[in-house]
Amino acid sequence: MELREKTLSSRTVFTGRIITVKVDEALLPNGVAAGREVVEHPGGVCILALREDGTVPLVRQFRYPLGDVLLELPAGKLEYGEEPRPAAIRELGEEVGLEPGEMTELGYIHVSPGFCTEKLYMYLARNVKEVPVHPDEDEFLDIVYLPFDQLVERVMSGEITDGKTVATVLKTKVLLGL
Repeated sequence: MELREKTLSSRTVFTGRIITVKVDEALLPNGVAAGREVVEHPGGVCILALREDGTVPLVRQFRYPLGDVLLELPAGKLEYGEEPRPAAIRELGEEVGLEPGEMTELGYIHVSPGFCTEKLYMYLARNVKEVPVHPDEDEFLDIVYLPFDQLVERVMSGEITDGKTVATVLKTKVLLGL
């Protein structure tokens, strides 16, 4: 059976600074029409910077939709058309004041494919050097350093719940065999 759905109609109901929301009607494989809500997002990047002492910088930041402070790897939104690698380098410098000597691509994940187009690219940064921190004017962050093994433990215990952080940490653990 063909699993693809065909868009019959689409209308934009909201355009914001970060997302666009559309309401579509799609033709299902069985010939029935169904409503679809789509959040268009330009994508993002997430970076695990493994310092020579084995620690990893994370940021504590308030996440308004959740009403809570989360511990996350440095990350950021792509501008439309922006390449992920330079964005990752930029975000690493802005959020935790590090510049990578080496960057390893860890692939990407679809953050929430049931309704959102966001594609998040993950990177491992090594041989990092310190540069001035310069967060965006609407970002308020605390930088926290954790040994990599403690970071993995916090992911596995469920203490760290941010999806991009969980995926990037576990991909790094497998890649490095740690």
